[in-house]
Amino acid sequence: MIRVAIVTVSDSVAAGQRSDLGGPACERALTEAGLEVKFVSRDVLPDERREIKALVESKADSGDVDLLLLTGGTGVAPRDRTPDAVREVIEFEVPGLAEKMRADTGAELPVAYLSRQVVGVRGATLIVALPGSPKGASDCLRAIAELLPHAVALIRGERAKHPTARRGPANRSGGPCGPATPRG
Repeated sequence: MIRVAIVTVSDSVAAGQRSDLGGPACERALTEAGLEVKFVSRDVLPDERREIKALVESKADSGDVDLLLLTGGTGVAPRDRTPDAVREVIEFEVPGLAEKMRADTGAELPVAYLSRQVVGVRGATLIVALPGSPKGASDCLRAIAELLPHAVALIRGERAKHPTARRGPANRSGGPCGPATPRG
């Protein structure tokens, strides 16, 4: 079971001017992906770097969250600073997950490459900064959903079964690390 906390980062949602659509979209995407998840908290914050940083530290350091999702503030607008706040508090990045989100969503929507998703680890928590649009957030989560249980297990220090390698024209070698079959 993956314990999930979701944080919506939006000035207008925090001020009560708009409904939170990004948080519920994240919940639906994880549930529809068939992942075993337990939603442990939902928060809304304005686009304030210090507040984002403090909440990420608090959630990750609590020991109660395996996967922390932030939706919003990943673009290039002046107040979009979620990735910057996340980078200040993570121990290391997991760039392949952010790259996969942009690659998968950018194929249909080139503007997706303007999104500054960041994925990293603090303690035993995987932290994922997603776009603020409900469709962008859910599409990005779908792009990495099959990898999340494996990543969370590894971060927890557990032995994890590798996801099944795909075969096809785009992945003849078995993946980014070479052939899926042992050499001998």
